[in-house]
Amino acid sequence: MSVEMAPNTRAALRVAQLGHFSLLAFVCAWHSIISPPAEFSALVLTLVWAVPLLFPIKGILQAKPYTFAWSNFVLLLYFLHSLTLIYVDEGERWLAVAELVLVTITFTGNLLFSRLRGRELGLKLKKLSEYKQEEDERFSSK
Repeated sequence: MSVEMAPNTRAALRVAQLGHFSLLAFVCAWHSIISPPAEFSALVLTLVWAVPLLFPIKGILQAKPYTFAWSNFVLLLYFLHSLTLIYVDEGERWLAVAELVLVTITFTGNLLFSRLRGRELGLKLKKLSEYKQEEDERFSSK
């Protein structure tokens, strides 16, 4: 039995999916078409920047909340990349700002979707006190 997705959860899903695929397309375009590197192979650099965004694709298409949660760790690479380039590279600063905007949209969408959908499905991590209580009960009964 599947749990129906609420409208606000569906909206967060669409924002997260659109953001992720937009970021993937932007990163590919940036490193292969818009501003290919002079000293490296554009294909290799594009693959290096695109492959991490491909890891969560299956879970993103299947709307799995845990995938959206852990894919935020992948997004931190792009967040740091954009902030670094904004600070050090005047020539590609506008590209870095665009990347930062896309990463922020995707990160926010992922966060909202994983939280909302996780609540709908009853998914949650146990608190440390719950683990401790279970452990105390298990060992005190012996």
